Amino acid sequence: MFINGEWVDAYDGSTFETIDPGTGTVINELAKGGITEINDAVDAARAALESDQWHNMLPVERAQILNKIADIMEDNIDELSELETLDQGKPLYVSRWAEIPGAIDQFRYFAGVARTIEGQTITSSISYQPQGKKTFSYTLRHPLGVVACITPWNSPLVLTAMKLAPALAAGCTIVLKPATLTSLTAVRLVEICQQAGIPEGVLNLVTGSGSTVGEALAMHPDVDKVSFTGSTEIGRRVIKAAGESNLKKVQVELGGKSAQIVMPDADLNLTIPGVANAIFFNGGQVCVAGSRLIVHKSIADQLIEGVAKYGREMVMGHGLDPKTQMGPLVAKSHAESVKKYVDDAVSVGAVLISGGHLLGSSGCYMEPTIVGSVEQDMTIFQDEVFGPVLTVSVFEDDEQALVLANDSNYGLAASIWTEGLANTHRIADSINAGTVWVNSHLMFDSALPIGGWKQSGWGKESGHQAVSNYLKDKTVTAII
Repeated sequence: MFINGEWVDAYDGSTFETIDPGTGTVINELAKGGITEINDAVDAARAALESDQWHNMLPVERAQILNKIADIMEDNIDELSELETLDQGKPLYVSRWAEIPGAIDQFRYFAGVARTIEGQTITSSISYQPQGKKTFSYTLRHPLGVVACITPWNSPLVLTAMKLAPALAAGCTIVLKPATLTSLTAVRLVEICQQAGIPEGVLNLVTGSGSTVGEALAMHPDVDKVSFTGSTEIGRRVIKAAGESNLKKVQVELGGKSAQIVMPDADLNLTIPGVANAIFFNGGQVCVAGSRLIVHKSIADQLIEGVAKYGREMVMGHGLDPKTQMGPLVAKSHAESVKKYVDDAVSVGAVLISGGHLLGSSGCYMEPTIVGSVEQDMTIFQDEVFGPVLTVSVFEDDEQALVLANDSNYGLAASIWTEGLANTHRIADSINAGTVWVNSHLMFDSALPIGGWKQSGWGKESGHQAVSNYLKDKTVTAII
């Protein structure tokens, strides 16, 4: 753990194991923090905030440190990629060419944003100022304060960077709590931040269980905001804890059940691999995974067979094997949960089209799976499975497709596959989701805001507006 500029063990000596899901073997042991460590980390972050050493630093100096973090990450990209793959299970090419570069770009992007934080002057219409006087009004933007960042296990480093980079750019101080299953790259990132010159107390790291460490952060009266990414169930608990403590600000990026609508004019040479990768990428362990295929009946058989063939031909194996296209799921218990969704669906009338089996000695490998004859009231249609499981629904007209797509408590993302762009924008406008892709899925950039509607969360990450999540505004009006 890293508290007030020093690396420390858990005060009571407790540790927990981190496991390679590809083999089931122990990689390392990490300090298992508790409430006392959280209190000290929050105190350190508060002291750093009040000392002005970070938020009163010149914006160009904060930007230089953020860029230096990116530089050091780039110098160590192979190490970070291997560590991410070993800890989480994803194929090495995903870590090396997508997620670690994405994390680096977050720091570069928000290094630029750090120099653009500004208030505004406002011409008011106040009519009751003293005779001969006028009003002068303007806004100021201050760091929100001490921020608790609680991150998930599916894409550990890039999702951590999506919180740390804008919070640091805004001048906030941070207590970071990474996912218990995948904490290794968070530890390495904090080492890099220390090397880049982050002042003492500005960034603190406490590893441990969510039920203890995460809850303590959400309840802490001296934390000004919680930024949480994870399940909707835990998100509700975070929101409740924030409300029952000091009414701290909350930003949550939660579950998803993203639809992929395939129109009859879709280019199947593009669509088949696109639909497959939208759900099988990272074993479906992506919040915006395209887990619900909604396809026009005229091309349904051809598309389904194409996606099933693509899945059958994917090379499964350990993430560090360069031939691997899909690695293990993050833990045996999670893989068993994914398989249970499939088995339960089949037991109530769904049809297993392909896959559906667990493989490998570690118990973490789940075949790319397609389930057909799925009704809207089935659990597998409504719940976030978070695995390589694609459900299939067939439609006959646009309105039916939209009804299917919007029949979800979630509203994180969706995609439309079509060559008819004239109608695409009407459909995109009618989908209840925070992000809609056209002829693509899983397209991310640090400049593009992403966040959910409905029960998929509050607030946006990435993009210029993300830094506003970590700022508080003040209006000043003077008689002059």
